[in-house]
Amino acid sequence: MNIRKSLLQLIFSGAYMKRWNDRLRPAELIEIDKQAHKMIIAWLLCRLSGTGRTPTERIALEEKVVEGGIFDYLFRLVITDIKPPVLDRIRADPEHYRLLAAWAAGEIESRIHSLDDAFFVRFKEYISRPATGGDAADILGAAHTLASAWELRLLLTVNDSFDEEIRDIGEQFRHRTAAYAHVPGVPGMAAVFNGRAGGVAASLARPPATPECGHETRESRPPAPGYDPAAPACGREPEYAAAARFAALCGRLRFQKRWSQVPRIPETSVMGHMFITACYAYFLSMSLNACPARRVNNFFTALFHDLPELLTRDIISPVKKSTAGLEQLIRAYEGDELRRSVLDPLVAGGCAPIADRLSYYLGLEVGSEFQECVIRDGKVQAVSFDELQCTGNRDELDPKDGEALKICDILAAFIEAYTAMRNGIASDQIQQSFWRMREQNAGRKLGDIHIGALFMDFD
Repeated sequence: MNIRKSLLQLIFSGAYMKRWNDRLRPAELIEIDKQAHKMIIAWLLCRLSGTGRTPTERIALEEKVVEGGIFDYLFRLVITDIKPPVLDRIRADPEHYRLLAAWAAGEIESRIHSLDDAFFVRFKEYISRPATGGDAADILGAAHTLASAWELRLLLTVNDSFDEEIRDIGEQFRHRTAAYAHVPGVPGMAAVFNGRAGGVAASLARPPATPECGHETRESRPPAPGYDPAAPACGREPEYAAAARFAALCGRLRFQKRWSQVPRIPETSVMGHMFITACYAYFLSMSLNACPARRVNNFFTALFHDLPELLTRDIISPVKKSTAGLEQLIRAYEGDELRRSVLDPLVAGGCAPIADRLSYYLGLEVGSEFQECVIRDGKVQAVSFDELQCTGNRDELDPKDGEALKICDILAAFIEAYTAMRNGIASDQIQQSFWRMREQNAGRKLGDIHIGALFMDFD
């Protein structure tokens, strides 16, 4: 087992990092939430950019995006005190940036080197290049900008009347987004993410109120100042608007707190928890020697595993299990609402492949997101962990773990409880949850990996 306690805690530490902390915020904006939203958008852009690629090319692109997203996050954890404008100036000077990257690699090395030597080498090379090109870099850059623009729209509601600088930031976002207009899906997301809260500011792309083509617009508002003529000029919805609305909808999971009836420091949202689980899933996949498709599928399955809570809120396990049949009833309701509010609109909006992929990640065909499965002859088939590890660990079978993801979900909750206790929260619910998870998993194994040893590292 190459995953260490220090690595788990490092990934969780983004729960302490507050974003836009020099602005008035109607809700706290946290780094792990931003990273989750960024990777959800990046996944959508990957799927939209996958047309015409072979399965091998698509998997390679998605793995570059996943690794790049994790590397960006790790780098961000180290340089947290450097404001973006200052970092941009450092990047402009190759020598200064080289020194910063070398220092950051040194800070991270002891946490991730034991995971995999090659992984650390790739991390070091990734952060040492101040500017990278290629499809994966464009997707990550666009996703980063769009996720930040989503936050800015929220900030404008309370800052626009007195903060002139925030209008300049909005203009910068508009130009940055325009630079990624060639990435399929970006113009549509820019249009959907755009808001007129507070008046001017962060107009990313808004079509004119009276388009030349004569079609009626979805909204009858006048164009915002700084209107980008490269934005969709027709009143019909921008291409891939259904995927963009799904990305915006996912942003609401930032506001949904876990353990809502239990005081904790720090609080974590459902969205942040999904990102932490996704990182753990990727690391555990590496320890299992999973094939590239399986690693990528595990990351994105974990990233979406609590998506139904967008529709039902976070229902804690004791409540689900309190009455016979209640857990099954809740799952059936989640499935119905998921189809009605997420999957059906994606299909109706021309994004059926995205809906199909979400269905696979969420295990709708096999009954649970925590069921191992493969795709044979175009059909999803449930398999055991041993089957997956022995004969199913091949890209062409598009494999996905189940038990491994459940372990990562528990680990993320376990870290939440452990950290709250270390920060002085002595509630009965937190302590009971911590000890229950620790004892229930103390002897747990996954193949040749002794998972219990990781739980027992926390006392």
